[in-house]
Amino acid sequence: MIRRWNAVLFGSLVVIAGAAISAPPASPQPATQVAADDFYIPPPPPPMPPGAILRTQPAALALSAPGQPGVVPAASTRMMYLSSDTHDAPTAVVATYLQPVVPWTGPGERPLVAYGVGSQGQGDQCAPSKVLPQLAQFRPPYDVIAEYDVIALASLLARGMAVVLTDYHGLGTPDVHDFLNRKAQAYAVLDSARAALQLPGTGLNPHSPVILFGYSQGGMASAGAAELQSSYAPELNVRGAYIGGPIVDPENFIGYNYGQPGVGSAAPFTLNGIAADYPETRPILDAEINDAGKGLMRDALDKCAIAASLDIQIRRITQITNSGEPLTALIDRSPALKAAFDEQRIGTIAPTMPVLIASAVNDEGTPYPPVRAVAAGWCAGGTPVQLDANPQLPAITGVVGTHDLAYFPSLMAAHSWMTDRLAGLPAPTNCGALP
Repeated sequence: MIRRWNAVLFGSLVVIAGAAISAPPASPQPATQVAADDFYIPPPPPPMPPGAILRTQPAALALSAPGQPGVVPAASTRMMYLSSDTHDAPTAVVATYLQPVVPWTGPGERPLVAYGVGSQGQGDQCAPSKVLPQLAQFRPPYDVIAEYDVIALASLLARGMAVVLTDYHGLGTPDVHDFLNRKAQAYAVLDSARAALQLPGTGLNPHSPVILFGYSQGGMASAGAAELQSSYAPELNVRGAYIGGPIVDPENFIGYNYGQPGVGSAAPFTLNGIAADYPETRPILDAEINDAGKGLMRDALDKCAIAASLDIQIRRITQITNSGEPLTALIDRSPALKAAFDEQRIGTIAPTMPVLIASAVNDEGTPYPPVRAVAAGWCAGGTPVQLDANPQLPAITGVVGTHDLAYFPSLMAAHSWMTDRLAGLPAPTNCGALP
């Protein structure tokens, strides 16, 4: 999820310096013509399967990243497609498909990377498909969002990999973005791949190799997609999943991080999603969350990650329950809340594909022990797991913490690992001696 929000602000100052280009659209024409402002308003769900494309439009694209040889060109298409919500009801989600200009020179045919973005926020303006054309957006007094995933996107496109990145359920579209919802995120990622493989003129086909990829919130989305792919989208030719810095237990995560500079907004974002998806929890939250907490939740609905986190710091809010107990204690004593949060935990199903998990042992944002426990459970279920704990990185807090810094070496390791999976080489595993 969550590269620290203040680190995102720092990163935005670096990335925004990159040049912007307006890329031509990929070949497909819109399935349904709509005015630009109406693109994100979905039609009534048609009787079509998940992954069906509802509409497309060409999209501008601004991509530049440190360490890359200038601007990385790609053709960009915004598409709305059918997916499923956490209760398996049809819902519309938006994604951006990026067609690289450079050829794929790796093994086999050009692969598709189904990319789960890191935490963006809960306001519709935070949707990646809305931020990518400019790299950053700002709303006074301090609501800023920068598409920091541009670093990974640029590196993937520079190798000739096609990329599709989902906005996730409810981000940009009318529903509430159910932040850290295991099934909704996983479905959005898998259905974005289904949709991208249908786009004409891309050179892709329904049997093209697919890699699941994500860091932070995106790591959780990639992990959920890896768990659910065999039952939800078995036709996809998924060769492996890169799962970086994942949140694997949202209750543990918000309890661990509440009040911490840069990550405290996880609590109001997550509570808003739980309330939207599980109506039985609303009376409990209404009775148990204090006025300050309700204000944070209400305001978070329209904010990106940095602003929502700054709200907690500026208002000096240290407690959001009427009882004064920690939020996790409230969750644990409420059967409805506990059941809703337990549904979001990663680790209940062993993926059928190889996985590379990158989680720094000293990660101060997404704790390592729960991630290792997931890896151990997957190993026991027969999944070829390679767990990279990166012990060289010390525990660092502040503007750029260990969670942020661990992203860069894990990205480099992911490239060689993905190439080997696409070549059909045996997947490495350290299940016998997890770090």
